[in-house]
Amino acid sequence: MQGDPRPLVLHVTYRFDTGGLENGIVNLINHMPSDTYRHAVLALTEITNFKQRVQRNDVEFIALQKPPGQGFWQYARLFKIFRQLRPAIVHSRNLAALEAQAPAWAAGVPVRIHGEHGRDVGDLDGNNHAYQRQRRFYKPFVHHYTALSRDLADYLMDKVHVSKSAITQAYNGVDTAHFHAAPAGPVPIANCPFDPQQHWLVGTVGRMQAVKDQVMLAHAFVQALSVAPDLQQRLRLVMVGDGPLRAQVQAVLAQAGLAHLAWLPGERGDVADILRGLHLFALPSLAEGISNSILEAMASALPVIATTVGGNADLVVQGKTGLMVAPANPQAMAFRLVELASNPERARHMGQVGRQRVQANFSMQAMVSTYQSIYDQQLRRRGSAHPTLQHQ
Repeated sequence: MQGDPRPLVLHVTYRFDTGGLENGIVNLINHMPSDTYRHAVLALTEITNFKQRVQRNDVEFIALQKPPGQGFWQYARLFKIFRQLRPAIVHSRNLAALEAQAPAWAAGVPVRIHGEHGRDVGDLDGNNHAYQRQRRFYKPFVHHYTALSRDLADYLMDKVHVSKSAITQAYNGVDTAHFHAAPAGPVPIANCPFDPQQHWLVGTVGRMQAVKDQVMLAHAFVQALSVAPDLQQRLRLVMVGDGPLRAQVQAVLAQAGLAHLAWLPGERGDVADILRGLHLFALPSLAEGISNSILEAMASALPVIATTVGGNADLVVQGKTGLMVAPANPQAMAFRLVELASNPERARHMGQVGRQRVQANFSMQAMVSTYQSIYDQQLRRRGSAHPTLQHQ
């Protein structure tokens, strides 16, 4: 926008669709004071209707429709976009978008930031040497890094050899006014066949893909009812989201003859209302950064059972706000489901403590303040307080 004194932050991601990373970008744009920075979103592949969650009307969205694989041939196109938009800051997210840093450097973008938000199914333990080499290759083009969890910050230092001073750990924030419990306990979910006054609802929300491992939760639900058959009268499973694993989950439940005790409505836009209808939130992921889903569940006063991966332990306090289990271990998850379903009062207390923890440590205001400070500091350090490139 010609003549606009606000610096432009260009957020670069691989795909802008339903997901925790993308939700974090939306929250940042929606909650950062509009008089501080302008924002634009560039997706290397596609931008879906998820963009409608952005509440500001001055945000530009650009989709490059890039095919899979390294995109060196797209550098010229990215260079041209950076020259046209003249961003003060390019902020890429995760390995798939890191390649944008080289053309950003070539185009003279004053500040170049890269965020690590979590690992994918091809690098669950961070030991993929090819991924480490890619990150080290692009490291000279990046001024500063953000890491969503302690685990990811350690990875950047130990495996990518980024100096500690070039990393800021930036937790996700959650809107505690939007995500909260119903005053009198769980309330019915629109179109859900289960009644939270009669049933005890275990739920999860997220894209149904391999790294989220919802199939494990389905197996755990089946095993829980095998271990404690008396729970068949009360225990119900709610799995919100769509993706490749949805059919597999349905097959697991159908084969066990328990499909009627589960509800899989696909993707929904009313996540806050859905969480207000649950008694417990479960996250069976194989890898995570700082999970928005866990934060939203805790803000909704739900106890959480999560796997011991990524930043989950930064959020869930074992035995106080929820319980932790090993990943890919449906038996362990099953026992924890039975443990809390059999002691609903303990579960309810965990949920209350979880909400207090979110309010104290993971507010939206704290997240926005962290990112705004990073942007401000990096612009001052590079001697650019406005979006005019230093060389043409």
